[in-house]
Amino acid sequence: MHVLITGAGGTVGRFIARRMLADGYHVTVLGRRPLEGWPTAFSHYDLADPQPCLPAADALVHCALSHEPGKFRGGEGNDPDRFRSLNVEGTAVLFKAARQVGCTQAVFLSSRAVYGDHRGGELLRETDRAASDTLYGQVKLAGEAILEELTGPAFQGAALRATGVYGHVPDLAGHKWTGLFRAFACGETIEPRKATEVHGRDLAAAVSLLLDEGGRQESRLARFEVFNVSDVVIDRRELLEELKTLCDCTGTLPLPATSTPGIMDTAKLQALGWQPGGQERLRDFLKACCADLQTSA
Repeated sequence: MHVLITGAGGTVGRFIARRMLADGYHVTVLGRRPLEGWPTAFSHYDLADPQPCLPAADALVHCALSHEPGKFRGGEGNDPDRFRSLNVEGTAVLFKAARQVGCTQAVFLSSRAVYGDHRGGELLRETDRAASDTLYGQVKLAGEAILEELTGPAFQGAALRATGVYGHVPDLAGHKWTGLFRAFACGETIEPRKATEVHGRDLAAAVSLLLDEGGRQESRLARFEVFNVSDVVIDRRELLEELKTLCDCTGTLPLPATSTPGIMDTAKLQALGWQPGGQERLRDFLKACCADLQTSA
């Protein structure tokens, strides 16, 4: 199978590209620059392209998002109109182009932000009415709607509503908590927080599962499906307490978080065979982080 991936140079995209290569897919990176040192093909692409020229392929995985560096929520900066135009209209143009070059499947990286940040402590299901309170979430929901409208007998679509993604990013230094862990080890004050997370390898496994299922002659997927992707609920205090034990580092633990995020129901994805790594994978990641802390000390 030939898979096109946008955003392959980013955190999530690298996890997915690595998994696609491991599964034996021919991967073409769509972006501004190739992945140096990776055995992937490259085709220049930008969300602003009005008529993108894509190579013929079997499937598209769309991870790209135009945003302010380091920001998703609030990623529009001072130009919300451009943010909306690039990420909504650009996504529509991309999906249409992918269908025209022969793609029969498309997987869109959506976000838990479509549910809104106001549903603390609630169980979030794919059938719930989306009510995002951020432009980021609204843009992701619009992308889902675009894909659903374009799907049909010869073009199947799936949206993965992903939570926060942790893990050492393939071929990149550091991870999302590098600054947090170093600040803790240096004795800085850490603000309480609780959030849901999934390891990048488990998110990539979900993409692989959907592509494999969609390619079966008797697929269990409808023409368009939405799936929650989440694994563990992490309180910073518990996370740093585990890090402190494993790495024998000092630091003052933050207070337990007083608010609880909405918990994403992943039963639908697990029914297809998805099995995230849970606390064991989180612990293995923290063990690997000990070397990072020793190097920075």
